[in-house]
Amino acid sequence: MQPFAYAAPTSIVETVSLLTQHSGQARLLAGGTDLLVQLKENRRQAALVIDIKRIPELNALSYSPEAGLRIGAAVSCHRICAEPAIRQAYPGLIDAVSLIGGAQIQSRASLGGNLGNASPAADSIPALIVHHAVCEVEGPAGRRDIPAEAFCVGPGRNALQAGELLVAIRAPSPPPRFGAAYLRFIPRNEMDIAVAGAGASVILNEAGDTIVSARVALGAVAPTPLLVEAAGAALAGQPPTAEVIEQAARIAQSVAQPITDMRGTASQRRHLAWVLSRRALEQAVARAQATR
Repeated sequence: MQPFAYAAPTSIVETVSLLTQHSGQARLLAGGTDLLVQLKENRRQAALVIDIKRIPELNALSYSPEAGLRIGAAVSCHRICAEPAIRQAYPGLIDAVSLIGGAQIQSRASLGGNLGNASPAADSIPALIVHHAVCEVEGPAGRRDIPAEAFCVGPGRNALQAGELLVAIRAPSPPPRFGAAYLRFIPRNEMDIAVAGAGASVILNEAGDTIVSARVALGAVAPTPLLVEAAGAALAGQPPTAEVIEQAARIAQSVAQPITDMRGTASQRRHLAWVLSRRALEQAVARAQATR
């Protein structure tokens, strides 16, 4: 690991200033579970590491049925999973966040860091997409929003511009008859990286026999996590039958752009895109039918 300077600002303004002064040479540390490993293995370089854990707004976590969910970029995965109201309202997100590392990692790793790392296999991103999440960022030009599906622009690359940082992640309060789920395939049971992942969400009508709208998102099968808009469109207005879900899952499979690497082959990932999309949709429908 090469030597680097360390800063621990206590405000967003100070952080933006540091990022601007060290353009391209500064790295943000939220939990550090990715960054420190990358620095140690020389996969990333940094002249300055900026620890954002001391910034109050980035550590704020709030939820209400009226305002929805707001997660500061430095909030740990453990804190999110420990909130009963969040667990009930955002089941797909909890599915994903609870998979990010073991118990020790969860107490340090942040949802913001998982998103900012922009891994194609990140578990949180497909779940954020199907929950209609928005990324709140701030930089020299002020604050702006980026939809979760547009935040990653390539493997390990996000949409943040020079001097910007992720401040928070917002998700609207789920409407009645909403259900969501996230599933992944890994070669072992714990602390592994997804070979493929799929998130799904549905909103049913009051009777529970028609899909009003839906979202399907894939992970680890393309350079970035994918929102499969055509799959959601195919579900809208349809009954939540096995045949309808199968058709949507096949559409999701058709947009996958997988590669072969040490964790899986392209053909395996393409198959998993179908299987996981179908199962995630089935679970999302079951959860929506169980709500009132």
